[in-house]
Amino acid sequence: MAQIEQSDGGKKKKGAQKKMQIHVDFTPMVDMNMLLITFFMLCTTMIKSQTLKIVLPTNEEVKKEQQNQAKASEAFTIILDTEYGDDNNPKVDPETGKTIHNIYYYEGIADTTFQSPKYLTKEQFIGNVNHQAQGIRKILRDKNKEVMAEYDDLKTKWKNKEITKEQFDELAKKNSSDSLKTRPVVVIKPGPNTTYEGLINALDEMNINQISRYSIELPSHTDTVLLEHYAQQHGETIIRPTIR
Repeated sequence: MAQIEQSDGGKKKKGAQKKMQIHVDFTPMVDMNMLLITFFMLCTTMIKSQTLKIVLPTNEEVKKEQQNQAKASEAFTIILDTEYGDDNNPKVDPETGKTIHNIYYYEGIADTTFQSPKYLTKEQFIGNVNHQAQGIRKILRDKNKEVMAEYDDLKTKWKNKEITKEQFDELAKKNSSDSLKTRPVVVIKPGPNTTYEGLINALDEMNINQISRYSIELPSHTDTVLLEHYAQQHGETIIRPTIR
């Protein structure tokens, strides 16, 4: 509480102004602040950090010598690349404002004879357009269509409140790792000029398309040969000195 103390100061001249000292006790205010802090700490709900949820592959019930092997019919290799301008900065799509990332992919064993017209195919990260998957998302979804059909059915049941969120997560996890379904094994290979964003986009597509079997590796000599041949045929610059 505030207190006003009037000082006598001894004898003073007639008509002189009296001096007063004001003393404020801040102890109650400190107590009140501590009570408020305690109240807010007890009543505040902590927000969970928003992180990218990745469905990691599992090696359970797989022999050690088979962990790095995949059937040719299931193998799907994607090579990541980012386009750069003359200023050595990543190119940006003027319509979307996003960095332009290219994906070069092939299925099964790489065709180094170049006899197949689709020995290497180019795609991009487009996502959904009018609720329909486009770009590399559509390709991956088609490769994992058995798992995605079951996943969409589970999502519909969850939205209709036929199952709980916990049940949906558990069933979706079992569905993505169901060995009885035809599932791809995706090999992600970041090129020398790929940005970190490009790799994150690729991992995000694995999660969206419920692909549980994938690995991240460096491009091999065979991949370089495929890219060089593709660049010569299409007049593009893919293999360039590392500028990052």
